[in-house]
Amino acid sequence: MKFTLSWLKTHLDTSVSVDALSAKLTDIGLEVEGVHNPGQALAPFVIAQIVTAEQHPNADRLRVCQVNIGKETVQVVCGAPNARAGLKTVFGAPGTFVPGANITLKISKIRDVESRGMLCSGKELQLSAESDGIMELPADAPVGGSFVDYAGLNDPQFEIKLTPNRADCNGVRGIARDAAAAGLGTLKPLAIKQQKPTFKSAIGVNLALSDKDKVACPLFIGRMIKGVKNGPSPKWLQDRLTSIGLKPISALVDITNFMAFDHARPLHVFDASKLKGNIQVRVAKAGEKITALNEKEYTLDETITVIADDEKAHAIAGIMGGLESGCSDATTDVFLECAYFDPARTTLAGRKLGIISDARYRFERGVDIGFMRDATELATQLIIECCGGPENVTVSELVIAGNEAAPKRATTLRPDRCKTLGGLDVPVAEQKQILQALGCTVNSVSGIIDVAFPSWRPDLSMEADCVEEILRIKGYSNIPATSLVRPSSLTVSAFSAPQKKAAMMRRALAARGLLETVTWSFMPSVVAQQFISIHPSLVIKNPINVELDVLRSTILPNLIASAERNSYRGFNDVALFEIGPIYKSAKAEGQQLCAAIVRMGNMPRSWNVKERAVDVFDAKADALAALEAVKAPTGNLQIEPFSAGPVAPQGAEASRQQYFHPGRSGVLRLGPSVLAHFGEIHPRLLKLFGIPHPLVSVEVFLDALPAIKDTGPAKPLADLPDLQAVQRDYAFILARDVAADKLIKAIRAADKDLIANVELFDVYEGKGVQEGHKSLAVSVTLQPRGKTLTDADLDAFSAKVIAAAQKIGASLRS
Repeated sequence: MKFTLSWLKTHLDTSVSVDALSAKLTDIGLEVEGVHNPGQALAPFVIAQIVTAEQHPNADRLRVCQVNIGKETVQVVCGAPNARAGLKTVFGAPGTFVPGANITLKISKIRDVESRGMLCSGKELQLSAESDGIMELPADAPVGGSFVDYAGLNDPQFEIKLTPNRADCNGVRGIARDAAAAGLGTLKPLAIKQQKPTFKSAIGVNLALSDKDKVACPLFIGRMIKGVKNGPSPKWLQDRLTSIGLKPISALVDITNFMAFDHARPLHVFDASKLKGNIQVRVAKAGEKITALNEKEYTLDETITVIADDEKAHAIAGIMGGLESGCSDATTDVFLECAYFDPARTTLAGRKLGIISDARYRFERGVDIGFMRDATELATQLIIECCGGPENVTVSELVIAGNEAAPKRATTLRPDRCKTLGGLDVPVAEQKQILQALGCTVNSVSGIIDVAFPSWRPDLSMEADCVEEILRIKGYSNIPATSLVRPSSLTVSAFSAPQKKAAMMRRALAARGLLETVTWSFMPSVVAQQFISIHPSLVIKNPINVELDVLRSTILPNLIASAERNSYRGFNDVALFEIGPIYKSAKAEGQQLCAAIVRMGNMPRSWNVKERAVDVFDAKADALAALEAVKAPTGNLQIEPFSAGPVAPQGAEASRQQYFHPGRSGVLRLGPSVLAHFGEIHPRLLKLFGIPHPLVSVEVFLDALPAIKDTGPAKPLADLPDLQAVQRDYAFILARDVAADKLIKAIRAADKDLIANVELFDVYEGKGVQEGHKSLAVSVTLQPRGKTLTDADLDAFSAKVIAAAQKIGASLRS
């Protein structure tokens, strides 16, 4: 929002300095982003008069001018075609910086003739975009006087940044009201002259809106005005608009623009001769077209409100008028429109049509519905003054459609709430004074203050709003600093249990060379269906992108897509992970925390390890590392083949597809709870993503993990046995479909106190092993404690191992 100091003073009686005004406005929430004073740059320029203008002896297009600058007469060489004797213009002396030309003047010779200064054009002074010659001032301009003072340019321009709730400060009047409440001056009364109608309007207004659409325009006030002359607006009005960067167009248009910036009240004026019948405020018809004042054609639909006559639409309500019924120099009769349009509908229509206008900016933030009658009278008064005078211009009575009663909003304020809620003890009398200065109606009953809010502040509705307004005007800087009381000297962790697990797992996966990513919580439904069936509640009605139309039920598709994009850019060896939410339904309990891992290409090379492609065992190692990081009992996990079926963990409302490779994937389970999936991605999906490289992945469900037990110190005491460990190797024959993990667990259970480790080191099928069976060779590490093992002890131990293997159908290989 821009305004000048002189404009503000039309509403505020003040003598405050520019710096003090800027600081106070910022302090009360109207942040001043900048102050620009064109008079500072033009202060050295003076009014001068050309005494003589002779032809330059060495140049056809130059003149040698003798110029009276008040104190003396100086010689200036000038190339302007309009330089002539007797002309009053603007002069810059040597040493003066010319902003439009970006030069500093100095005494110089131009074609051997000395020039002591410069006669300036409007462009060189940055007062106009183009110039045909030097500036021409009126005959009464005082020679030698300050050009800035004469032209009224010593008027600082303020630019303030408004928060969306301060719709009232989209007009200079609202800013002046806040400044007066803050003690910067006195708000001047608004002089509103009630016009005497001389005829009945030939144009009526009909709110042709259904019950569901009537909120679009609850009130419309209009008036027909005859005998106007739509020429250039008066100089004062043009100066007001140009001071904030607006271009004057014509008297009628300038008046509506002035009302928008002076009172935050957008208006529109129709050429009455171009309207057929009455004004109809209605919803647009599907496919209806209108050419707006910006000369662009727009296609409308049933969600957009229009102002029409009996035949067609002539304005997009709250946004922009139509070109066909716009006013021109030939306009003599007009219909003035002052209406209230719903902010939400105005916003949606503006976004849909891609129109940004000053009217839309104000309507979508909310205009003062209680000011509409006064605004109509003020605009009428300006039209009479600027477009013909009272002897030529006649007005009709007001044409009103809708409910003119503004919604009433009130609350009660307990005086102590400024202290208890805001931290500043403000005297009751001062609280009332501030609220009244802001336009509130205040009554005190039994110590409680009854507050009725003004119509121009729709953002105020409750007691806390009153406290905020009082503290804002009083000054937030006056609130004393208060130290927060720490309830205990003991620090409490800010992490919840799931957050701790996620942090521990994140560090462990990063240590394994995996890079963390953050992908969308959405994904394309066509891709999601290849992994898991989509619960209807996960479909997004208004997606941010047509492809991201469902909430993700698994993170893997997003990570695979990231790996695919890396592959396209030449990075074929990819290791990524993400820890984030997945969604099984739209219910609150449908969100779960999951860690997903994807590896693609080859494992890292080493001098002693040959390069190889990633495989299911790399995925299993990642899954176990992630579980070990959160202290899950990995030694007690059961490993099962992955198969399509109900999604883990329990309680899911969808089913998953076979997105892992059959036979090259698995599930890590702890009792009934599934903790993780791992394996190679199904070739069907690799083809879908266009990935020619091996790709393995892992899913870890953090919500299914057991709680982390507090086992005391982070690092347990070192357990260093005194006796040397002993290794024994065994080979067992068992059925091919029996998992090696089952044999290892059976051997571990044979003697938990003595066995330190069991490791599989060979798998054999072929000659010497019967069909449908395999040979598994394991190395068992024994760690004696207390005494050295004898041969008898070792024989007894071997008997236990063999007996334990026999229980799962394994026999010792001979």
